[in-house]
Amino acid sequence: MKTFKAGTYINQGYYKSFQPNNIDKEWKLDDMEIIQLLGQADRQLGRLDMFSKYTPNLEMFIQMHVTKEATQSSKIEGTKTNIEDALMEKGDVALNRIDDWTEVQNYIAAMNFGVERLQQLPFSSRLIKETHAILLKGTRGEKKQPGNFRTSQNWIGGATITDAAFIPPVHTSIADLMSDLEKFAHNESAYFPELLKIALIHYQFETIHPFLDGNGRVGRLFITLYLVAKGILKQPVLYLSDFFEKNRINYYDNLMRVRQHNDITQWFKFFLVGVIETTTNGISTFERILELQKATEIKINKLGSRAANAQKMLHYLYQKPVVNAAAIGKVTGLSIASAYKLANDMVKLGIFKEATGAQRGKLYVFEDYLNLFR
Repeated sequence: MKTFKAGTYINQGYYKSFQPNNIDKEWKLDDMEIIQLLGQADRQLGRLDMFSKYTPNLEMFIQMHVTKEATQSSKIEGTKTNIEDALMEKGDVALNRIDDWTEVQNYIAAMNFGVERLQQLPFSSRLIKETHAILLKGTRGEKKQPGNFRTSQNWIGGATITDAAFIPPVHTSIADLMSDLEKFAHNESAYFPELLKIALIHYQFETIHPFLDGNGRVGRLFITLYLVAKGILKQPVLYLSDFFEKNRINYYDNLMRVRQHNDITQWFKFFLVGVIETTTNGISTFERILELQKATEIKINKLGSRAANAQKMLHYLYQKPVVNAAAIGKVTGLSIASAYKLANDMVKLGIFKEATGAQRGKLYVFEDYLNLFR
């Protein structure tokens, strides 16, 4: 790693693009601090994977993790949608937030698609392209070649290419660079720890910037897909975007530092710290979910004959903790009037919080659960 060279700047006339070097080669791990961080990250990741393996009805909670990831990853790109907005039905979202809401919903759909698609397709450029097409569908970026690598120059930061913060490689080199990235991902002849592999792949992908739009979101999304594809995680339960969003300046600075100073070591350290912090928080969240589950079921048992419908509702709330009366009716089979009664019962028990203060079109929030993801 001490001899790592990120690439070179190429004069393109009135601007210079950055041409990254290939990464599919033998890597030697020679930094003791990275080895120590890698050990911690591996242990915590193993704990998270084991915890998720023995968590009952895990699929109920995964969608909330995906929703938080979608919200935070999109926030890095400038969207204003918070997790409460993301959990609303489209009709309940303010008109001035619809575009942001759509981008977050697409991220959720893209993540779910990617995890399912891994059953038939390996981690590859094809998978990345298919996921990208879903990400941009019906959004502000839908005319920027969804599902296809760019055929023109793009740039990062600045109003024009002449004052850009970073200019990725020319489009004619994308196919070769992505082929090299894919070969590295599947290279088993030259061992390199998988966590460092995906850290390097993420850096290289963001440097190549192969799409006209959505590169950051796709690049963060496939960190999880890669770990699932390699069997490091049995379930998609690790999402780093919250860490990247909280440390946004360091995130961008560390990526840029690799290009300018060939300092891949600092990027690896930052990435591993993110894995350690995120897995630790993830384990804590699962523990608190199980505690809340027990406490809430005790409350629901107080409803007597109405407890069965409340239990159906609770199962749904673990996936989507912001609901209206129509959703309650659909889940339980109750009329709208009865759905409102059930909602009022759950408000009295302290399970629901009414979020609008309106007489009609009320929204109910499973506040204690949602707070675990805020």
